[in-house]
Amino acid sequence: MNPRAATLTVELFTEELPPKALKRLGEAFTEGVVNGLRNRGFLQAATSWKSFATPRRLAVVVTHVLAGSPDKQEAVKLMPASIALDAAGNPTEALKKKLAALGVGIDVVPGLERSSDGKVDALFLHRHVPGEALGAGLDATLGETLANLPIPKVMSYAGAGSYYSDVKFVRPAHRLLALHGADVVPVHALGLAADRVTGGHRFLSHDGLAIPNADAYEETLHGEGKVVAGFAERRAAIVAALGAAAGGATIVMPDALLDEVTGLVEWPAVYAGTFDAAFLAVPQECLILTMQQNQKYFALEDAGGRLVNRFLLVSNLETNDPAAIVQGNERVLRARLADARFFFDQDRKQKLAARVDKLAAIVYHNKLGSQGDRVARLR
Repeated sequence: MNPRAATLTVELFTEELPPKALKRLGEAFTEGVVNGLRNRGFLQAATSWKSFATPRRLAVVVTHVLAGSPDKQEAVKLMPASIALDAAGNPTEALKKKLAALGVGIDVVPGLERSSDGKVDALFLHRHVPGEALGAGLDATLGETLANLPIPKVMSYAGAGSYYSDVKFVRPAHRLLALHGADVVPVHALGLAADRVTGGHRFLSHDGLAIPNADAYEETLHGEGKVVAGFAERRAAIVAALGAAAGGATIVMPDALLDEVTGLVEWPAVYAGTFDAAFLAVPQECLILTMQQNQKYFALEDAGGRLVNRFLLVSNLETNDPAAIVQGNERVLRARLADARFFFDQDRKQKLAARVDKLAAIVYHNKLGSQGDRVARLR
């Protein structure tokens, strides 16, 4: 590795991010940082990167990042030669103003290149552009990345030491970490100055967790912070734990639910609960929908595809005695399923045929009549 290159870690530590949007936010944050650094010349050919996203952080680790971008030569198109030079070949006022705006004098005119840009002959200025420090490049990259994140709904909040809600982001941000090797990169974002400190798990660890160097980010978070920082790794751990707790039953686990639950926990622990078998008299589609949408639980089916009165929950708290967690979730689910049974029983009191007349009161189209008229035509 080039001695001027090292691993770069950037993390934005926030309050709980929206779980349904977390996966895409993490991907977009990584894409923005990597592409911004690449476009500014900070990445080497051997560069690789890894994205991290948990309920309280967006982060990326990028290897082989230069401490400064290399110098380069660039050709700046000035203007058509017919406008830049008069009949005697002397610079016009338009050319003088253009050169002044670029910070160069008219003494460069003899050295300007005259060539076609595909349409007309134009003058080009070749100049040496010095590289920039990583701090400046990363600062600009972060600004662009945060401005272009696919945020479902922006919040306004007061930044550190401010009374007014002058910062806008998906959730309030509390820390910014930026390490190049063992050195802190002096960058700012969302009113925060970068350092080497992050936060561990809300209950199993502590705030103020210092990361010694960029390469130690994931390992330190896992060992000391009790945080599985990688979205894919956390999702895979949940799938494995669900399989171990299913007891041979088939788990109903759609991808959307798995992604959402992965976005809700940093250190997943799976526990099993039960509910009254009498609820199985309600169509299982109603029960599964209630468990998934309202409680984020995973339903279980037997070999014949019939729902069983057990469920799996993914907790953000690992404990040797999960009885209180399981009992609390069973109590909540009991109330949810009772509601589902109530509304199902209410719906059964009136047959569908008895509801047809009500379609006459629902407008289908102002020139085509009501929904009742539409049904009659379809018949």
